[in-house]
Amino acid sequence: MIDHGIALPHYRLHVVPAVVALASPTWQREVWLDPDQFEDLSYTVHVLFDDFCDADNPSPWLGQCLRSEEEVELMAGIGTAYSAVQASVGAAARDEAYLDSLGWSAVVAAAARLAQVLVSNDHSALSKLHDAGCRWPLGAEPVASETDDQHGES
Repeated sequence: MIDHGIALPHYRLHVVPAVVALASPTWQREVWLDPDQFEDLSYTVHVLFDDFCDADNPSPWLGQCLRSEEEVELMAGIGTAYSAVQASVGAAARDEAYLDSLGWSAVVAAAARLAQVLVSNDHSALSKLHDAGCRWPLGAEPVASETDDQHGES
């Protein structure tokens, strides 16, 4: 599989939604605090710190599931902000304690900055794949249309 910039695109399929969830207080309260839902803070933390990245030390993940130095720096910001909250509430605290802590807004803000960069970089990579001739579904031939030349290119 070609994916401009990363060796483990299937890891990124876990990282991006976890960062987006971490950036959304509404999602956190509606999903993480609902006992009928699978996803919670612990799940998100495992994705970002254990299973598919290491927000405490994201540098080795550059080129694996992170595309740029900016993504690495912003992921480290999540690690720092989250670790500060964890130190203040305790590792065994319930999700509500994390979400209600004074430092939680810094976690959300760090995740929001990273989410924007991740999505922008994925859009750029998708554009490069398209320009390289990759089509979906895989194996599909490019379809010529009247809109192909709408920008005056001949």
